[in-house]
Amino acid sequence: MRRTLRQRTERQRTERKQLMAAEPEVLEELRRLRARVADVTGALAATSDGLVLAHDTAAIEPEGVAALTAAALGVARSMAEATGRGAFRELLVRGEDGYVATYAAGPTAVLTVLADGRTNVGRLHLEARRAGARVAELVGDAIGQAEQA
Repeated sequence: MRRTLRQRTERQRTERKQLMAAEPEVLEELRRLRARVADVTGALAATSDGLVLAHDTAAIEPEGVAALTAAALGVARSMAEATGRGAFRELLVRGEDGYVATYAAGPTAVLTVLADGRTNVGRLHLEARRAGARVAELVGDAIGQAEQA
């Protein structure tokens, strides 16, 4: 048992290192998203358990948002499952001053996007879904490399 726990811990460390190695590419995808949707004010990619992979944000603290995203993701997944709506895809929160949207980025990551109140939500969804798919691809590649190591 002790050896199995040690092996699992070592595998998790290797995966995290590989995920962090993907940071420059993930960050570039976040910047492309902001360039494609003018009203996006920030973007953050994180693991589903709240580890920041990359962020392009100025006015927020990324670790706190990643932790809140992980908590909201747990509730959203449970709600989707309990209501028979299938696997989690996205969550949209509208506040007085804009939107916070979270998108699945594969099985282990999420993309959280901040946008002001003038944003075209349809355009936001279209572009963020594309960015989420690219982040999923980058994270999947990084995890695949970790498993080969």
